[in-house]
Amino acid sequence: MITLALAPLRRRPAAFAGLAVALFLAIATLTMFGLLFAAGLTAGEEDRRAVAGPGPMVIAGAFGEIAVLVAFFVVVNALGFALRQQHRELALLRTVAATPRQTRRLVRGQVVATTLLATAPGWVAGAAAARRFLGELQRRGMAASGLRVPDTLLPMVIALAAALAVGLAATAVAARRISRIAPAAALAASATEHARTGAPRLLAGVVALAGGGLLLRLAATRPAAEADKAGQAALLGSLVLLVAVALLGPLAARLLAAAAGTPVRLLAPRAGWLADANLCGYARRLSSAVVPVALLVGLSGTMSIMTSTAGNAPGMTASGVTSATDVWLRQSELALLVCFASVSTVNTLVAVTAGRRREFALLRLVGATSSQLLRVLTVEAVLTTVVGVLLGATVAGAASAAFSTAVTGSAVPTVPLAACGWIVAGAAALTIPVILVTGARTVRGPAAERVGGDGD
Repeated sequence: MITLALAPLRRRPAAFAGLAVALFLAIATLTMFGLLFAAGLTAGEEDRRAVAGPGPMVIAGAFGEIAVLVAFFVVVNALGFALRQQHRELALLRTVAATPRQTRRLVRGQVVATTLLATAPGWVAGAAAARRFLGELQRRGMAASGLRVPDTLLPMVIALAAALAVGLAATAVAARRISRIAPAAALAASATEHARTGAPRLLAGVVALAGGGLLLRLAATRPAAEADKAGQAALLGSLVLLVAVALLGPLAARLLAAAAGTPVRLLAPRAGWLADANLCGYARRLSSAVVPVALLVGLSGTMSIMTSTAGNAPGMTASGVTSATDVWLRQSELALLVCFASVSTVNTLVAVTAGRRREFALLRLVGATSSQLLRVLTVEAVLTTVVGVLLGATVAGAASAAFSTAVTGSAVPTVPLAACGWIVAGAAALTIPVILVTGARTVRGPAAERVGGDGD
């Protein structure tokens, strides 16, 4: 079983590269904030009294809460695609007498192996980042000069245990469907997409939507003196709403794609018609592509708008030192969240586009040229970007409105148009080239051979 589990990793390492990167970032992030928390915990009484503001423990807790949740969100997303890319192989194993239990053990073995490969680099990167971050805090007077990152393995062990727990839990959910259905049905399902979203997923999406709404209500009702707590609640609420978008994505994506597809059909009658039909007909695939774009836009937009709103609110620009350090902390958090969201976006778009190899081969066999397919992909990439930006902007608007209500008393936040424009441009610059480059590579090669199998 171990040999069988490791075979896909050796044969197709690119299929697990996204998962490995996501796990590396998650372990490194948890290690970094764990070591910072340990540094504050082991500090002497003099070191704690030397700093008037929040120490490393408070910063690590508040700063790391959202970062760790986003990191594991990216891990779950990457894991789903790593398993989806070998759906056909797992279905074939079922047809040659592999039991559901053996299939689940096989998938668990792959996840454990990938996690262990990413562990050592994640520990090293996390420890180095903790020392660098602590040095920056000391330079800005937010940590005592004598404070040091302790030599302890506990945060690293916790990081590994958390990554394994999240990976195995996500694996249990992802492998449940293929391991429980009949072998012939599993093989047929690997080449098709279900039109309906299951009731458990819909229920989970509604619960996440309600939870996000409650968090935003909590943020909106905080007093102005507790702007930091309002910001954390709003940012956490935006993340929960993005989870709801991921769960309810096929429904929302189909509606938005249909609305955006109408003008595209008029502007590009041939490529636009086929692109719109592809996106509306494969709503689950479209949802998978737009969710990371929405994550990138939603989190970045929320952070940027909240920072601008806080900076312009009455009484929020008291001291120059506090303002500068607060802005630096928010910018650091934004940079980390953008890093996670960008990794998720690239991983997902590459996996989604590369997974359409057989579809492109069939279109080439019925007369479509490579240039025609790339034109269709260009239109699809633009539509995917538009849908993702709309979903992310909706979440960012709701979260920033709740924060603005708390700190200014008005639900209309201060929107930095230039920063938001750069966020949208960055999402487009990340999404469209990734889809086109992956698509150009995918349509190459003999079409007849591509139809018969998944290829490399």
